[in-house]
Amino acid sequence: MASEALNMIAFPPFHRELVVYVNKKVKDKALSEDIVQEVFIKVQTKLGQLKDHSKVTSWIYQITGNTIIDHFRSQSKTLQPSDLDWENERHEFNECVASCLSKLLNTLPEKYRVPLELAEIQNLSQTEIAQRLGLSYSATKSRVQRARQMLKARMDELYKIETDAYGNVLICEDRAGFCDPNTCVRS
Repeated sequence: MASEALNMIAFPPFHRELVVYVNKKVKDKALSEDIVQEVFIKVQTKLGQLKDHSKVTSWIYQITGNTIIDHFRSQSKTLQPSDLDWENERHEFNECVASCLSKLLNTLPEKYRVPLELAEIQNLSQTEIAQRLGLSYSATKSRVQRARQMLKARMDELYKIETDAYGNVLICEDRAGFCDPNTCVRS
């Protein structure tokens, strides 16, 4: 099972994706290739440690991040914050998801879209939304929840999104070509 999970992602496209990811951090193409090769060696040797095979991609990204840090540690005893650009990467993926959510929000029926926009974008309380739309609190709450469920179902259908423990998006793959191809990774 573990080797099947690895074979699923060990194609050249995934290799290229990792090289791009590493290159954004180390800003050296040759070094990026070396680090990715080291990552695949570590993956091969530690494959037995993977507990949840459905999370093989995020596990590989975790190994990749650790390998990048190890590289900088071996080069210098002091790791400079400017050497790594983690925030920018998270921001790009978080931006991808935000952009896709915004596009999907516009596809919801108005009776669900408007209450959700007021709650999430304008940050109004559900009581304020109920007053503004002339609805009962219960109806407002129901519409906001239903809109969230509809968005989640649509996101699950169109995208593969993986997050870390802090909610930062690690992977945002657009399965259907719905979003801007420059923002999201196509599977």
